[in-house]
Amino acid sequence: MDRTVRTVEDLLTLLDGLFAARAEGDRLATGDGKDFWDGFYADRSREVPFFVAKPDENLAAYLDQGLVASPGRALDLGCGPGRNALLLASHGFDVDAVDLSPVAVAWAAERAREAGAEIRFLCGDAFALPAADLPGPYDLVVDSGCFHHLPPHRRISYLSLLARVLRPGGHLALTAFAADEEGMASQLSDADLYRERRLGGGLAYTPESLRWIFSGLLAEVDLRRMREEPADSPVFGEPYLWTGLFRRTAVRGRSVAGVA
Repeated sequence: MDRTVRTVEDLLTLLDGLFAARAEGDRLATGDGKDFWDGFYADRSREVPFFVAKPDENLAAYLDQGLVASPGRALDLGCGPGRNALLLASHGFDVDAVDLSPVAVAWAAERAREAGAEIRFLCGDAFALPAADLPGPYDLVVDSGCFHHLPPHRRISYLSLLARVLRPGGHLALTAFAADEEGMASQLSDADLYRERRLGGGLAYTPESLRWIFSGLLAEVDLRRMREEPADSPVFGEPYLWTGLFRRTAVRGRSVAGVA
């Protein structure tokens, strides 16, 4: 008989286990961690839209429109093969980029070498890395596809990380699955996700849910559908995604969204 829960992190780790890797036919379920993502990125020839070295259209627009000032310090969470990290480096940002998958990080580092870009890549769980590896403060945190693959309880870790590394006045540029009739991602309630014990390819969000999750820590600057981009566009865009820009608000003398 084990008694393993004494801290909040112990509880989060226990809940992680509910979504542990298990076979679904001949593959692992999305969101099951490093093994899934290593397999996902292993075949670079697959026709996956965001395998192409194009940055997100919204991130490019934020920079072009001056909504995000450059240069500065930037963190790319779940950087994948480095699409957005390369754009940030080209705008003069000092970029840290982290991903759970060594295969993705190796691909991103290869692209950075080919482009002559100076980017600091880290491989691991952003919530478990030592604070010295992600020291902050960052002027910009970019997340294109990390947040919507987190189980609900890890939103606590996500908000805590933002509260620690994003400077007051800094920005989060977020891309996440939209909840709609297309069914691109799971629209189960948080409670039902724990009953099913699977993330169903990622979690869908409404604008209201995103505003509520980030309230108290981040203020909305822009929240819209990603614009659809043609194949020959220099940027990536698919309308089944929300794009959001949020600004870190000053917080004094209290915890934010339940995190210190």
